Amino acid sequence: MKRRAFITWLGGAAVAWPLAARTQQVAMPVIGFLDGRVPDTLRDRLRAMRRGLQDAGYVEGENVAIVYRYAENQSERLPELAAELVQRRVSVIIASGGPPVTFAAKAATAAIPIVFLISSDPVALGLVTSVARPGGNLTGVNFLNRELTSKRLELLRAMVPAATRLALLVNPKGPWAENMLQDVESAARSLGLQVRVLKATTSAEIDAAFASIAADRPDVLLAAEDPFYNTRRLQLSLLAMRHGIPSAFSGLEYTEAGGLMSYGSDIMEAYRQVGVYAGRILKGAKPAELPVVQLDKFELTINAVTARALGITVPQSMLVAADHVIE
Repeated sequence: MKRRAFITWLGGAAVAWPLAARTQQVAMPVIGFLDGRVPDTLRDRLRAMRRGLQDAGYVEGENVAIVYRYAENQSERLPELAAELVQRRVSVIIASGGPPVTFAAKAATAAIPIVFLISSDPVALGLVTSVARPGGNLTGVNFLNRELTSKRLELLRAMVPAATRLALLVNPKGPWAENMLQDVESAARSLGLQVRVLKATTSAEIDAAFASIAADRPDVLLAAEDPFYNTRRLQLSLLAMRHGIPSAFSGLEYTEAGGLMSYGSDIMEAYRQVGVYAGRILKGAKPAELPVVQLDKFELTINAVTARALGITVPQSMLVAADHVIE
């Protein structure tokens, strides 16, 4: 190689090497995902979240990484898991699975953006200053489920008009247990329903609750909206079917598992919106300036197969009004 050509090549390489080094040093952004439940119960929701990320221009494994932390129904582990995500220096934390998860993330950091997904009023909980301008490092998606208790009971009563006795299954350790009891008792009184409260915090206690249901024979069953119950939706739906009790739940996933009916927010859209917000924050948006998304779309789902097995004739008006009918 001629000396002049060598010097020219060497000069070009000297410019190229730092550029290549800088390119390699650009780290892929990392999202921390925190949830109090077990991972197997969240597959569909995580797919919806990833769709939202993709809508915002991010694909897991290509231009964004996600670190997952699950408390596996042991809420006392949430602070430790949130601290792990902070130590990993993630770019944003997605807090999924109710207020305890969000509070654990909030307590762990005031600097890292947090995108929450809750069914309670975030202003009343003290998570944000206002829905329009959250302030601080938190924003997210607020969907209604607990507040729909009265409508859920009304629909269940329309499906079983002769019902007079209601069994309410509630998790006393759940974030909305006390408020849920008040809501159900008030709604039941207006519908002329007598309420028997059954409490269950574990899978074994759910089995025991249904054993007592078999002896008492209530006319209908309502399962309280609860993150733990969501992880046990197959167990709940199958036990209701086995004991021949018409059941109402808070979301589509229960009805897909065999529950008679559900009425609640579109939870998949909620997770998609969480993914969108996480992506926007990665692009530079500030959580303090991102309004809390408030979902106002509610879905009625009826499992026609379960209805037939229980000998229930679903009113035609309900079938027409339903967003999903499982045949």
